[in-house]
Amino acid sequence: MAVASDVIKNNSVSVLPKQRIEIVRSTNKSLSSMSQKSCNEIVTVLQDRYDVGVSYVNNSEDLEALADKKPDLAFMGVKFVHDQYGRKIWVSTFLEARGIAHTGSSAAAAALEQDKSLSKQQIINSGLNTPRYLLLKKGEPAQTDSLRLSFPLFIKPSSLGGGAGVDDKSIVHNFKDLTRKIEQLNSVYNSDILVEEYLPGREFSVAVLKNEFSGKLQGMPIEMLPEADVNGDRILSLALKSGSLETPVAAVVDEELREGLIVFALKIFESLGARDYGRIDMRMDEFGVLNFIEANLIPSLINGSGNFPKACEINLGLPHDEMLFRIVQLGLSRNSFTKFDLFATRIRTV
Repeated sequence: MAVASDVIKNNSVSVLPKQRIEIVRSTNKSLSSMSQKSCNEIVTVLQDRYDVGVSYVNNSEDLEALADKKPDLAFMGVKFVHDQYGRKIWVSTFLEARGIAHTGSSAAAAALEQDKSLSKQQIINSGLNTPRYLLLKKGEPAQTDSLRLSFPLFIKPSSLGGGAGVDDKSIVHNFKDLTRKIEQLNSVYNSDILVEEYLPGREFSVAVLKNEFSGKLQGMPIEMLPEADVNGDRILSLALKSGSLETPVAAVVDEELREGLIVFALKIFESLGARDYGRIDMRMDEFGVLNFIEANLIPSLINGSGNFPKACEINLGLPHDEMLFRIVQLGLSRNSFTKFDLFATRIRTV
């Protein structure tokens, strides 16, 4: 593994090659968790300190090509791809098996984050609050006798992020509107559908970032202040999350509320088995009680747009470039341990 440092030898200075960082994303929008804009920004920032490349991973063959490059670190922008039989291959598991370090969480945490119903059940099992919900398989209609939820309800795809499928019809107040929204989602998205009780309170997002020196997780809350839609509801729709509209945010200045948000977010982060960095979204019910909504373990890192970098700037004064360098260093810190573990395994099997 190359280390970017100067080596003095025979009264001359030779520079070792920079560490290789490979940005990993997909040209398949259904797979990629990193936009081209975000990718370009990351390359621009990191290339000042590292040798940076971009790998577009759409299938198992692309994964093998990535592994052949033997980067010091893969900067993750895609969670999984499918093999020729349609089976899911988690990129983090693939990389770890080949001794390649990567940014962010393991496949186990990513799988929980990917399926909103699984993450909600994990939160419930941990004794934390989340709205009551029902999971409908793709094509499955809602049944009045099995609903057991109280209107209003919030409807969204279970395995998609970025506000996919969320619009001014996502909050429903009766069974007829519920059926219409489910039919609309089934016609557009290849996903199960999550039906959960709608919470009318304030909405927050907490960025979580590990301190590379202390090893402690830092929570950085912001309040989301989306404009009201045609129905008077304030939700983070596809239009807002896709960046075609800007979502106003605000610092959380009330110390008691701020502490409560941080404690709650860190409990959720740890319950999901996440590591290094991510974003936890939550909302208050009518009584002001915080409830988990969803997690994003590969959040948008676009400067001035993504809620994760906004939270870092608002809470820590952490500039965008330093935020990216910290994420990289957290991943690289596992590199030597990964290579040592593989070496030790080989020794034990000889």
